Amino acid sequence: MDDFSLARVVHVVSVVMWIGGVAFVTTTAMPAIRAAEPPERRLAAFHRFERRFVWQARIWVLLAGASGVWMTQSGGLWDRFSDPAFWWMHAMVAVWLVFFAMLFVIEPLVLQRRMAGSAQPEKDFDRMERMHRVVLALALTAVIGAAAGSRGLL
Repeated sequence: MDDFSLARVVHVVSVVMWIGGVAFVTTTAMPAIRAAEPPERRLAAFHRFERRFVWQARIWVLLAGASGVWMTQSGGLWDRFSDPAFWWMHAMVAVWLVFFAMLFVIEPLVLQRRMAGSAQPEKDFDRMERMHRVVLALALTAVIGAAAGSRGLL
């Protein structure tokens, strides 16, 4: 197996695990927490769940980024970033940057402290649930674009 093919395998598995995890949290875990917990305890319940998942998400995001760069470099695909027809490559990078920033910078350095002393945990949970829906929609747009675009359908 050549290095491009190996990178593609790593990339696809990483994206499946990463975005699949986001989809599970957004469409299953958060609604279950909303249904099972009173508003003032939802944020704490989410954080108990998230602690078990966040390191997995960080690993998958790093692997997706590394394999994406590897494929771009080994395939000589950098010029695609100057062609609007390859908008889906920009979308993949943008989604990756958002998740990288959230998982490695914003969440550990800002949100953990802010939410630990939250005076309105119910509002924080609501905002977090809305944000998860937005980033899932953006991620799925990038996945659909990449799946179709990489096969010449766009």
